[in-house]
Amino acid sequence: MMMLQKPVVLLFGKNGQVGFELQKTLSSLGLVHAFGRQDFDLADLSQVREIVRQLRPDIIVNASAYTAVDKAESEPQITYLINATIPSVLAEEAASVGALIVHYSTDYVFDGLQSGWYVEDDIPNPQSVYGTSKLAGESGITAASCRNLIFRTSWVFGAHGGNFAKTILRLAKERESLSIIADQHGAPTSAHLIADVTAQVIARYWNEVNRESFPYGIYHLVAAGETTWYEYAKYVITYAEKLGIELRLKSTAIEAIASTDYPLPAPRPSNSKLDSEKLRKTFGLVLPDWHKDMAHVLEQIITA
Repeated sequence: MMMLQKPVVLLFGKNGQVGFELQKTLSSLGLVHAFGRQDFDLADLSQVREIVRQLRPDIIVNASAYTAVDKAESEPQITYLINATIPSVLAEEAASVGALIVHYSTDYVFDGLQSGWYVEDDIPNPQSVYGTSKLAGESGITAASCRNLIFRTSWVFGAHGGNFAKTILRLAKERESLSIIADQHGAPTSAHLIADVTAQVIARYWNEVNRESFPYGIYHLVAAGETTWYEYAKYVITYAEKLGIELRLKSTAIEAIASTDYPLPAPRPSNSKLDSEKLRKTFGLVLPDWHKDMAHVLEQIITA
């Protein structure tokens, strides 16, 4: 049987939480060319196009994103450049070279007002500059009529880079009390899980005999289960305590508060629960409960 040649993969956003993990998972699939923001001028879209045209990749994975949600409210231009314009340009170039583009979006494309879990076909209604820019990125990719996979995820954390879990651990060493929002619901999802699922789906695509019939489109990719930021913080502290880590803050000293008690520049969805059933059914993947997903990464963070 003829063996398929390994794909050439072009990765953008190599230094982010997800990009860092993708460098490891994608390297088993083929030749990976990874770029970060320091490697080219973001404002020079001709450079972005030239990278694709020179490398002519089989697969483009865009993990680059502007994720400073509150800062985005006062920096809409750079936010839209990174989250909307560049993904759209990459999709146009993907169409021209016949490549698959894989892109990551967010729970912030929804307003968070509906009850229950959001599915892929629910109507987006972002409430922030960040959410609106990410939705524009989705639309730009879809409009390019290229082969694409868009993974919406939520509450991303990882051993590399900054995130909520690391912030809680830092504050727990400095403070004896903490107030955390308890009326926003979602599922913490590790960068490792996102990268692992991405690699599995790309492998399926690359080995597909008839790629025209491959199930392209938008998928929700989150760990199973749900929690609140308050319960999330308690879990992080409790886990650290079990590992014998010295902390000033005890899990019992965390106070639950409402979103209205801690106003921020960018509104957050009160319901960020994304249903991943489409991803599970389509690709036969079993996504772990968020506790299990988090425990593996927390141990890396705490013992580093």
